[in-house]
Amino acid sequence: MKILVINAGSSSLKYQLINMQDESVLAKGNVERIGLPDPLLKHTPQGKDTVEIKGDYKDHVAAIKKVIEILIDKEYGVIDNMDEIAAVGHRVVHGGEQFSSSVLIDDEVMMAIEANIELAPLHNPANIMGIKACRNVMPNTPMVAVFDTAFHQTMPEKAYMYAIPYDTYKKYGVRRYGFHGTSHKYVSQKAAAMLGKPIESLKIITCHLGNGSSIAAIDSGKSVDTSMGFTPLEGLPMGTRSGSLDPAILSYMMEKKNISYEEVNKVLNRESGMLGLSGLSSDFRDLHKAAAEGNKRAQLALDVFNYEVKKYIGAYAAAMGGVDCIVFTAGVGENTPRVRAESCSGLEFMGVKIDKEKNERVGKEGEISTEDSKVKVLVIPTNEELMIARETLELI
Repeated sequence: MKILVINAGSSSLKYQLINMQDESVLAKGNVERIGLPDPLLKHTPQGKDTVEIKGDYKDHVAAIKKVIEILIDKEYGVIDNMDEIAAVGHRVVHGGEQFSSSVLIDDEVMMAIEANIELAPLHNPANIMGIKACRNVMPNTPMVAVFDTAFHQTMPEKAYMYAIPYDTYKKYGVRRYGFHGTSHKYVSQKAAAMLGKPIESLKIITCHLGNGSSIAAIDSGKSVDTSMGFTPLEGLPMGTRSGSLDPAILSYMMEKKNISYEEVNKVLNRESGMLGLSGLSSDFRDLHKAAAEGNKRAQLALDVFNYEVKKYIGAYAAAMGGVDCIVFTAGVGENTPRVRAESCSGLEFMGVKIDKEKNERVGKEGEISTEDSKVKVLVIPTNEELMIARETLELI
């Protein structure tokens, strides 16, 4: 059985076709600049080189049609016809409180996703375009929505409520939702498998560290807290996002700089984080290189990030009454030994001991803690597409 996984952006469409018999990726690709000048499809069949195809991808429907066309192409394709695609799994960023799990898409589900646009105005509209395009091209193929927020719907009230007037939550849905749920769910399940223990017996802290970063506390396989909140701006400092800060800073910046809320919002989302602190780059590779050359602001940015990761690990261990395993994943978590080492430095009192040699692994799955470490520390490359495919398969 083959599942097509779709992740639609406002002007892009990423895809993977996965054979669920062995969970191998038959083909993957990305349509870039949809509806813009010079759109391009990059397609990589299993075991072959990437091919680039220019075309008139004026909208997501045209992009999906081309994706199907290339998947069944005699030269670049990997299937004989469209009927081999058993279902399509769609990444949807925000499911609000309506969805605590993945769902088969029908008109009612579409209405609910549209109702959550105000909670994710940059993402849900694009996700909706991708779903509508697939339904247009493949009307008889089952579609499944897999929500970034769904995994965190198991958080208790004490973890997701903000201490603001209660009617703000009841009327407007202002609460912590959390994001990266598909990634946190995948790596926590993978961690349990690697440890050879049922996930129901484990307390796991998952650190999804990349340009966007979040940490989750997972107790018995369920998310009980997470660092991102009402929006993906809360929590850790990230590539260009500020992370958590005193809310009074917003009005203070508006007054002192004589700028609007929209401008402040832009600063906090696009000009802060690692970029804002360093004044150099949002890329951790650039920051480590500059820090090694004596750039104090680059080093400051890294120190702030590592310190915040450490604080969340300690806080979530306290929230769960202990921790059995810490997982590092995503671009920075998988590929930056120094971030892992410094984030865990000082946690020896909790039973965390990092093996320096094992920690040098980059982009590979494995344990990086010492043999006598009471808390296991793992590096697990995330695979959100496979998680979406698994959820889709389970529903159909």
